[in-house]
Amino acid sequence: ERGGNALAEALKVNHSLTQLSLEGNDICDKGGEALGEALKVNNTLTKLHLAKNDMQDRGGDALAEALKVNNSLTQLDLRWNGISERGGNALAEALKVNHSLTQLSLEGNDICDKGGEALGEALKVNNTLTKLDLAKNDMRDRGCDALAEALKVNNSLTQLDLRWNRISERGGKALAEALKLNNSVIQLDLEGNDMRERGGKALGEALKINNALTQFDLRWNRISERGGKALREALIEGERVVL
Repeated sequence: ERGGNALAEALKVNHSLTQLSLEGNDICDKGGEALGEALKVNNTLTKLHLAKNDMQDRGGDALAEALKVNNSLTQLDLRWNGISERGGNALAEALKVNHSLTQLSLEGNDICDKGGEALGEALKVNNTLTKLDLAKNDMRDRGCDALAEALKVNNSLTQLDLRWNRISERGGKALAEALKLNNSVIQLDLEGNDMRERGGKALGEALKINNALTQFDLRWNRISERGGKALREALIEGERVVL
């Protein structure tokens, strides 16, 4: 934490640094809070990597508050930080007013359904974020449904990572309906969920209509032979998507 605080103080007066990586340094919540305060005044840093720092919600909340006023940061990496629904909600509120961030990585946290729902609402109004990583967040269908609804109106997001959550056929169907309307997402990763046959078939039907998606990962989803057949038929028609 002391090191994080010291770096935060330096960021308040530094006008040249554009990238900072502090992954795996145990800066914890107090260090996260200090960095949040620094980002409120720093206007040169564009990339900040804070993965694996055990910042928890207090650190996440502080960084979220900073994002409401910071207009230089474009990439924020918060993977594996113990951020829960509360932190997810705070970051979602920040995304509603932030106009600079293009990439947000939250893999390996615990934002669950409520965090997913909040981020879904944020994506309905945010038009700058292009990459969102929500892998391994214990998100189920409710969170996925909210993100799917957002994809129906959002036209800036190009990459969405939902690997290894707990999304079932219902979530797969919701995403399929969204893909029929969305024309911005080019990369969608659903590896390690539970789409099964019905989800696979629904997604296959969507791929016949969607003309934007180029990379689609459905490994480890228990799709079955019939679901796979639907996807295969869609690929034959589209000749674009790489599974």
